[in-house]
Amino acid sequence: MAVGLGDLPVMHPVAGFELGIASAGIKKPGRRDVVVMRCAVGSTVAGVYTQNAFCAAPVILCKQRMQSAPRYLVTNTGNANAATGEPGLQAANAVCQHLAELVGCPVEQVLPYSTGVIGEPLPVAKIAAALPAALADLRTDNWAAAGEGIMTTDTLPKGASVQFVHDGVTVTVTGISKGAGMIRPNMATMLGYMATDAAVSQEILQNLLHDAANKSFNRITIDGDTSTNDSCMLVATGQAALEPITEPTGELYNALRAAVNQVAMQLAQAIVRDGEGATKFVTVKVEGGGHQQECLDVAYAVAHSPLIKTALFASDPNWGRIVAAIGYAGVQGLNPDLVNVFLDDVCIVKDGGRAQDYTEEQGAAVMQQSELLIRIELGRGDCVETIWTTDLSHEYVRINAEYRS
Repeated sequence: MAVGLGDLPVMHPVAGFELGIASAGIKKPGRRDVVVMRCAVGSTVAGVYTQNAFCAAPVILCKQRMQSAPRYLVTNTGNANAATGEPGLQAANAVCQHLAELVGCPVEQVLPYSTGVIGEPLPVAKIAAALPAALADLRTDNWAAAGEGIMTTDTLPKGASVQFVHDGVTVTVTGISKGAGMIRPNMATMLGYMATDAAVSQEILQNLLHDAANKSFNRITIDGDTSTNDSCMLVATGQAALEPITEPTGELYNALRAAVNQVAMQLAQAIVRDGEGATKFVTVKVEGGGHQQECLDVAYAVAHSPLIKTALFASDPNWGRIVAAIGYAGVQGLNPDLVNVFLDDVCIVKDGGRAQDYTEEQGAAVMQQSELLIRIELGRGDCVETIWTTDLSHEYVRINAEYRS
């Protein structure tokens, strides 16, 4: 069950960005599993993608087409179209061609996205048959339905929306994402889409997305697996009556950056809260690192340890597992005598050993919570990094054992 994740917030429409949903029945008859998004003429589009060497066919095509003034984004669930070779590329392009013919635009202006089972041929005919219905459904207020349309093993749709006022004009940033397993994005998330009605140059938009992803989607992990299909997009439609942002300075730029970062963070944390079988939402914060990477190495060593994740599920404050993970994280010259570890505000490890006033009852009380903080002090410098993760439950094993059933 999702941890602290409820109904979607108010999803403010973004002028110039429409979403339509339809059913192709790729895995389940009647399931709405195809989403088409349309960007207003003149929109700028930015994207970040998986670093997995087996990146899926749609990822390859998206990267190739980013400079072609994209107008349409088409997503299917139930089939990843990954590890499918040249036939997969042809299939992804065929879907784009079908859509391009329906709307009368060059195929290069259509970006494809897929998520689901790896290694299976993409059912082009089913997707193509659903495109007219998706186009007929295009609306600016369809964010919530689109959030459901991109789900796979997610239990709930994930969305966020922020507005701010600049010079009397309301600016909107709204987004949806999907992901619950095979999550260590290493760039973005399984699939994420954000849009704003601000006008932003492509270079600035790309930098905004890159920075936002690094602070949010690149700081989450559920199981340490980087998907073949990770894609995160940011669209700026330019429909707000404001001057275009062409430099990374000024009040409007700073306000938009804060809004994009806020939406990205909410979407990323929602993915963790809906992790497959998750019963705990866990923040891992590493302080006192000599540089960013060693903080992240320690944080991910703790977050990925099956022993720690199962202890979290059992609400067992087994701090020995935490110090063991810190020790094998690969921090050169780490002095264990300087390391402190806390569960929320409870110090469990002081100067490399069990804190003198720590009791198992204190640790167990924190571990019983559905949300908790593991804070680690390395005593090496001033760098601080934070990531978010989950426990590892029986349900995670069941979901992934039955994924293709």
